[in-house]
Amino acid sequence: MAASIPATHPQSTRARAAIARSQGAPLTIEEIDVAVPRADEVLVRLVATGICHTDLVCLHGFPVPMPIVLGHEGAGVVEALGADVKGLAVGDHVLLSFNSCGACANCADHEPAYCHQFMGRNFAGVRLEDGSSPLSQNGSVVHGEFFGQSSFATFAVSRAVNTVKVDKALPLATLAPLGCGIQTGAGAVLNALKVKKGRAIGVFGAGAVGLSAVMAGRIADAGAIVVVEPNAQRRALALALGASHAFDPQAGDVVAAVKAAIGGLDYAFDTTGIPAVMKSAVDLLLPNGTLGVIGIPPPDAPFPFSIMDIYTRGIGVKCIVEGDSDPHEFIPRLIGFYREGRLPLEKLIREFPFERINDAFAAAADGSVIKPILTFRQ
Repeated sequence: MAASIPATHPQSTRARAAIARSQGAPLTIEEIDVAVPRADEVLVRLVATGICHTDLVCLHGFPVPMPIVLGHEGAGVVEALGADVKGLAVGDHVLLSFNSCGACANCADHEPAYCHQFMGRNFAGVRLEDGSSPLSQNGSVVHGEFFGQSSFATFAVSRAVNTVKVDKALPLATLAPLGCGIQTGAGAVLNALKVKKGRAIGVFGAGAVGLSAVMAGRIADAGAIVVVEPNAQRRALALALGASHAFDPQAGDVVAAVKAAIGGLDYAFDTTGIPAVMKSAVDLLLPNGTLGVIGIPPPDAPFPFSIMDIYTRGIGVKCIVEGDSDPHEFIPRLIGFYREGRLPLEKLIREFPFERINDAFAAAADGSVIKPILTFRQ
């Protein structure tokens, strides 16, 4: 594949990038060339970028072409613009989110998370139009375009469609995870499940996505907000962020415990991808309840419940991508919640210098840090 991809650029910007060269191996920080942005593209100097679970998954098994620069929660400053880019200027502060074609029926209906080209636009490592990458090294291809940004680098090329302007007074390092993890969890509650006032929601897994869902549940004025999470510190944080109940699934029958406490759930949101956890979520749903699924199960895993399990109670199942979000609409909403103090992102993050990216990956993998944020020296 690499041999057929144009890798040379008439002009470029030198950058330092953390390159994934093989699955499971540590990332290596190397010099690369970043191409001048095309007509619909934006060159961004990174100030910070979050590490998301998807980055870990792609480094350790999900098939993406290598070598590749991962990273998809970028935050930075616009350095250059393509001729067709509107609404942005050099010097603007921006957040980078997921990529979409901008032209299919779902994109036209402001549902870019379900873009007909979502997988190719975000995981192929190349521009779909011509198979090129904006990244290269000594004339050889380095795959980029990861979620339309590849933000594990000092410079990234994004597209106008996934670049969101923000107020220069806001802290970019704190807001970086709005591009994926936070908007996924909060969007699941506010956009996809549309949690109603006073209704009960259960959140299974209290990572960055799950805790974002907890905060969004409080924003939605949900009734009971139940968290099921084995890590005691994360259960405590969930309660501090607005959960009404927190249960340790290793302490006994969690279904019985939740039923004894509140009776059942109107909404259940699984972030784990563990079939047994999804079964517990379904068992807790009240009639006309909805299961939202964001966690990725093993590829061959069937749903761990029967049609009759959900049919007799009229239960709906919603598989959620990127929180059903349109970044240009939803990220400004999330920033509004942050400014009001209702989305305290700073309680989830820990900053690492870019040079310590492998330490940050390890902290994300072992769960010792909920949301690692890489920061770049200016």
